[in-house]
Amino acid sequence: MTSLSARGSSRRDTADARSHWSRPAKLLGRGFALLVAAGLAIDAYVHLDLASNYAPVKTSVLSQATLFRVEAAVAIVAAVAVLIRPRRVTALIAFAVAASALAVLLAYRYWDIGSIGPIPSMYEPVWFLKKTVSAWAEGGAAIAALAVLATTWPGKRGA
Repeated sequence: MTSLSARGSSRRDTADARSHWSRPAKLLGRGFALLVAAGLAIDAYVHLDLASNYAPVKTSVLSQATLFRVEAAVAIVAAVAVLIRPRRVTALIAFAVAASALAVLLAYRYWDIGSIGPIPSMYEPVWFLKKTVSAWAEGGAAIAALAVLATTWPGKRGA
């Protein structure tokens, strides 16, 4: 009889501990989700603002302006998704969007990759304010998305 009451007590204690930490973790996750959305929003704004400047950079199929507009649209969708539902799936999507945008920005900044199929050569070996702001926003959004992921990761279950 003692083992049953001890086991029941342990389960209640575990449930109490989970409920105690779930509210701060949710608030923390929401705060990180706001940071993710802000970073992605800045990224989208910069890409939309600069898109028309890159219209002449194109192949017969695709222009850099089109790629910038698509990147902005994807960033907006990811930002809204992580704001509405800051869960593991949306955090992973937001991380993928932000990290891939930063990776492409850095790759085309430092290496002359050239055209890849329908993708035009986007090599631009200079830093300027909007590019720098975009890079920092993308990096910050990627890190914040990992933080959302960490705060939504399921904890250990009581034994």
